[in-house]
Formats: sequence, structure tokens, C-alpha cells
Amino acid sequence: MTSKHPPTHRVGAFAIIRDDAGRVLISRRSDSGWYNLPGGGVEPHEAAPEGLIREVREETGLDVAVGRLIGLYSKPQKHEIVLTFAAHVVGGSLQPSDEADHHEWVMPDALHRFQVLPKHLERIQDALRDEAAAVVKDQRAPSQREPARTAEEMGGM
Repeated sequence: MTSKHPPTHRVGAFAIIRDDAGRVLISRRSDSGWYNLPGGGVEPHEAAPEGLIREVREETGLDVAVGRLIGLYSKPQKHEIVLTFAAHVVGGSLQPSDEADHHEWVMPDALHRFQVLPKHLERIQDALRDEAAAVVKDQRAPSQREPARTAEEMGGM
């Protein structure tokens, strides 16, 4: 079925992937040098989990199973809705890509050593609280530490 109306918002899906040691996977964007969570824009024909699985595979080489919803983040200034899910690795092998030239498994208390996009750091912190329900937040204001780039330059959200 084709929509009669153009979409009003872009939808992004990002993964909080943790290993057995509790480390979180972050990826360094080849276009900016900033670290972020694996993920990106969901295509119009995809369900959010399908888009997340595709984006993680494209960026990292890993196959993941999607778990619970960590949070829904509204970015009305950019007409974006971002979903962040817990995910775990079920296959593949970690490798660099055109979008992410380096990946790191990092203990949460060591994330400050990396140049992580502030909005992504907030999403990681939300996941680490392990609350029963997903958080719902606005991420309106650009962080003072965040680079001045467009959504396309940052690979999405």
C-alpha cells in the first residue's frame, strides 16, 4: 500500500549492544570521528526492528536480535523520531565499514574517554538504568559538545 501523504518525520533505530562482560558497543563514524551507537534511518518499507537489523549489519558486520525498547526520543527541530532498542549479537563478525571505521567494546564507566555523541551517551545511560518501561524523551537542544552537522552527515539521528 502506498501512502498518499509524504512522511512528516524521519524514523531512526539504534542499538544498545552489550557483551557478556557488560561492555557497550560504540562505533566511530568515518565522516565525523565521533562515536555513536550502531543504527540509522529506517526505510519507509521497513518495520523499525528490520531497519535496525539492517543498519547494524551494514555498519558493523554483526547480526543482531532485537530486544526491548529502551526509549523513544523526539527531535522535533529535525523532524525525527528515534527508537533505541536493546540488542544482542547472534552472528557475523565485527568489521569496519564505509560509515563506521572503528568499533569499540567499552565498559560504561569508561565511555567518557571516547568522543561519544551526547544524545547517544544519554541513550546509553537510559539503557543502563534498566527500567521496566521505555523512556520517552525530547532531545531538542543541540549539545554544546556535539558537532554542527546535519542529520545526513551524522548518518541519521
